[in-house]
Amino acid sequence: MTKSFHPPKRLLMGPGPSEVDPRVLAAMSRPTIGHLDPAFVGMMDEIKAMLQNTLRTRNALTLPVSAPGSAGMETCFVNLVEPGDRVIVCVNGVFGGRMKENIVRSGGEPIVVEDTWGKPVDPDKLEDALKANPGVRLVAFVQAETSTGVESDTRTLVEIAHRHGSLVIVDTVTALGGTPVLTDEWGIDAVYAGTQKCLSCPPGLAPVSFSEAALERIRERRHPVQSWFLDLNLVMGYWGEGAKRSYHHTAPINALYGLHEALVMLEEEGLENAWARHRRHHEALRAGLEAMRLELPVAPTERLPQLNAVAVPGDVDEAATRRMLLEHHGIEIGAGLGPLAGKVWRIGLMGQTANARNVRELLAAMEHTLALQGHRLVRGAALEAAEAYYASTGEA
Repeated sequence: MTKSFHPPKRLLMGPGPSEVDPRVLAAMSRPTIGHLDPAFVGMMDEIKAMLQNTLRTRNALTLPVSAPGSAGMETCFVNLVEPGDRVIVCVNGVFGGRMKENIVRSGGEPIVVEDTWGKPVDPDKLEDALKANPGVRLVAFVQAETSTGVESDTRTLVEIAHRHGSLVIVDTVTALGGTPVLTDEWGIDAVYAGTQKCLSCPPGLAPVSFSEAALERIRERRHPVQSWFLDLNLVMGYWGEGAKRSYHHTAPINALYGLHEALVMLEEEGLENAWARHRRHHEALRAGLEAMRLELPVAPTERLPQLNAVAVPGDVDEAATRRMLLEHHGIEIGAGLGPLAGKVWRIGLMGQTANARNVRELLAAMEHTLALQGHRLVRGAALEAAEAYYASTGEA
């Protein structure tokens, strides 16, 4: 007879999901009520307001899609891309490539601006592509490329696109809650994220937000949105304003309890404080890794603090290191993807994972694991370097 599943204890320090606080797990265990219950509708309004604050937007259409971050991506593309639309998509990693796939499946014509993996999107390349393709309706790019640990200059890229009359879709799945996402200030037209990264909530929901210009584009569509479930013209009736909501789908009620609690916790900490916390623990981790003679290949000004790409030294086995960390220390880190497979590890410091205890635990385990494989390092130097950084910031 099959027994109940009890997962092993892990420290999640990969590219996602991140650690989930017991408060969030406890919230998800509360009694289920109806998705049209007035109390639940009141909570929906609170989630919307907190998401607006986290995304730094006043957009009326701001909501969590009832599916993972990939569905947030698809929501943006199926609503804003019509058959025959030409769309510029900037690809500098795995998730820019997925944007391209969404354009194709929505009937659009992708115009690809490619950059080297490990480098941000080049604004000059985008400018050149827009000049060479007048009349492009949309530009799409990833702010925080999870596959490489690189952050692109969202403000500049949006400004260039708007100057040429294009709306902009931005992937902020790994950015939101860990680094600034200033939706209104930067003029982003459609933005999507996920709950399992810096919001420290289990996977399964995808915050999205659409500007008034994007909403106008959706209202003016010549063809129906190809996805019934993700058609915002229908979803708006459920996530709209006021007590009266039209039935669209049965929302994941307990998952939304969890998101509500995660956003309450972020509000208690303060969004700017959360950004600073991610940066602080990234710098301590960087100091420790470099003390082990490990290199972070992304340029310092382009690194994501919450997702650290670390070059695999030639004297160790990349996959064996991850396996040993998991089996002997209970720590999960990520492998490289695409052309970076076997060449980098991806170490996440996202949401609740970003704290000094976890940094210390990983550095000690990493030092032990690399030493067993014969990597030349000075024992204790990694923790010493991290502690020196923490001491400089006043953190014990």
